[in-house]
Order: sequence, then C-alpha cells, then structure tokens
Amino acid sequence: MEIKGKVHEIGALQQVSETFKKRDLIIEYAENPTYPEYIRFEALQDKTALFDSLKTGDDVEVSFNLRGRPWTDKTGKVSYFNSLVVWRINALTNNASAGSTPEYAPPVDLSSKPGEDDDLPF
Repeated sequence: MEIKGKVHEIGALQQVSETFKKRDLIIEYAENPTYPEYIRFEALQDKTALFDSLKTGDDVEVSFNLRGRPWTDKTGKVSYFNSLVVWRINALTNNASAGSTPEYAPPVDLSSKPGEDDDLPF
C-alpha cells in the first residue's frame, strides 16, 4: 500500500529489546485539506534508518504493509491492533525549487574580450 503526505513528526529510535528496535513517523494526510488526518507509521529493525534523511514538512510517498493481530487480556477479553509498517519511503521533489537552478549555462561568446561591448544591432 502507498500514501502521499507531509512529514509531521519523526520519532526517536526506540530500542525495545537487545535485538529489536523501532521508530515512529507521523504523516499529515490531507485528502480533504480542511480536515487533515495524522497517521502513525512505524519502521522496524534496519528500516528505522529510512527516516534519517527526513525533516518535518517534507512531502513523501510512503510504502507500507498493513498488519493486524489479536491480544487477549487477563480476563479473556480479546482486542485487536493494527500497525502500518514502512518498507520504503520516497521524498517527493518540488518542481518550483528545481526550476530555480538552470540545467545548463547560457552561451558565451569566446571571441570577445572581457569589457568589450558588442555593437551589433541584433
């Protein structure tokens, strides 16, 4: 599954046990901009490094797996939990910022000397 949104918050690395670590990421999902949703994703183990290059406000596309599991408490009541586990994240580029840097240098007349004006009418 995939979703596009804006990075709202990047959680700290949590070392849950000696062999297990995780990290949270909150994405602002604005399908309806009047009422944005804040969705929590998690990265596990080596995927926690995916969040290292992100910063708040970045537009991203998150690829994730939806996981669910039951949990039974001491009284026998069963509850269900869902997790959105990230496996890839892509930063989306902003075309306006890319347009500020020219792709190539303008042509230069190498036959004229510096400071010499060209008197051609065209």
